[in-house]
Amino acid sequence: MSDRIELRGLRCSVIVGALAEERGRPQPIEVDVDFERPIASAALSDDLAETTNYAEVLDLAERVATDGRFVLLEALATAVARAVLALDGAIESVTVAARKLRPPVPQDVSTVGVRVTVRR
Repeated sequence: MSDRIELRGLRCSVIVGALAEERGRPQPIEVDVDFERPIASAALSDDLAETTNYAEVLDLAERVATDGRFVLLEALATAVARAVLALDGAIESVTVAARKLRPPVPQDVSTVGVRVTVRR
């Protein structure tokens, strides 16, 4: 499969982390969602019904991330990927990257994150 829909930089505030300070308040993260599915028929017909509506994917990803309380980014990213995969039977795989924008580490680092892929 080479057809891919890419969603970049969804920002939301979530409970994620192992430290007590992270468990008590939401922190900003950024999520990317890539999913593979055939898009040739949508490209030819120019009809939204022939593809996966990315607005629905973004709503779902945000809801899963913000409604959950995760210790690990790995769990958050996997939960989002599984939910997106279940959204549409035409989706063959989903890759989710999740990054903490203000990680609680002493080093000067822009982000820390994970990337997971879930396939049918």
